[in-house]
Amino acid sequence: MLARLRKKNLHTWLRDYGRHLVRRARAPHLGGGERHVLFALCDHYEPLHGGATVETGQTRVDAWAQRYPLLDEFRDSNGRPPRHGFFFPGEEYHPYFLDRLAELCRAGFGEVELHLHHDGDTRATVEPRIKEHLQTFAKHGHLSRDAKGNFQWAFIHGNWSLANGRPDGRWCGVDDELEMLHDLGCYADLTFPSAPDVCQPDKVNQIFWPTGDLSKARCYEHGDRARVGIAYEDRLLMITGPLSLARKGLGIRLENGAITGSDPPTPDRVKTWIDQGIHVAGRPEWVFVKVHTHGAIEATAESLLGEGGRALHTALADVRRGGSPVHYVTAREMFNVARAAMAGKSGDPSDYFDYIVPPPPLARA
Repeated sequence: MLARLRKKNLHTWLRDYGRHLVRRARAPHLGGGERHVLFALCDHYEPLHGGATVETGQTRVDAWAQRYPLLDEFRDSNGRPPRHGFFFPGEEYHPYFLDRLAELCRAGFGEVELHLHHDGDTRATVEPRIKEHLQTFAKHGHLSRDAKGNFQWAFIHGNWSLANGRPDGRWCGVDDELEMLHDLGCYADLTFPSAPDVCQPDKVNQIFWPTGDLSKARCYEHGDRARVGIAYEDRLLMITGPLSLARKGLGIRLENGAITGSDPPTPDRVKTWIDQGIHVAGRPEWVFVKVHTHGAIEATAESLLGEGGRALHTALADVRRGGSPVHYVTAREMFNVARAAMAGKSGDPSDYFDYIVPPPPLARA
């Protein structure tokens, strides 16, 4: 049994999961109308996954451009259709991919952010590539900018290996990656949870500011939980999704918020995600649900664009009908609401979707 648990790497996060259960038990119980659910589906969107050809990648992107708008029969409490976070890998750039995603973003179905796979790098080798990717994305109308014209963007690390997080050093190499990302305009990282992957930190079901030595590998292991009245301007925010041990029939499953072709969304999974109660301390009525997927892969796309997608949005509609407002948000909007909570804002979180980081040019158009 111990060997099986260790293979799942529970030892890397079970301690804080226990603390999470205590935090959740102590949190105030909220009824319908008090609790707002902010739902963000963050996609490691890789058209060339598995070594696919550009032609296959185009077919994958076309499937989303054609079928995702059909989900607009579903609406959230603000009357908005499902909004998708396309975290696009800079190393898979092809103009056609970003142009087709721009069609969806322009129509209000989501926003594009940066995803990156890299290996054996240092800051000196990877920083120029990220700058190039940001410029390239911007040419297609993606990515926000601040008042001075600097890029503002969210990030998910490929292979989970943020800040050189693997013991063997593979798939990154950049110890001071969090410092570098912030210096380049990244306001939030949404890589985690990654369990059962070894990169999973002992920070579970939290929104937090990393407080370790940001020049060191795995500095995200240490953090200050986001709370009302406190915010940092010199580092990025870590927004993690649900991670739990949940019932599955007569057994127990690892629920890490990953939507796949073989593990599609279900009403029970949606309930588990919401029940983790991820929030900014002091503002428990705003519940953050960030789940992830690899949606370009055919089997997963079929789930999200077909019956699995309908099941997901039907379950969220049931939550709304039960009295809890549901808000489809992008990573940018989720960050903005979190920062508004830290500033003491309350009420309807949709008032703060553009609180700090403005929409990208496509969305403004």
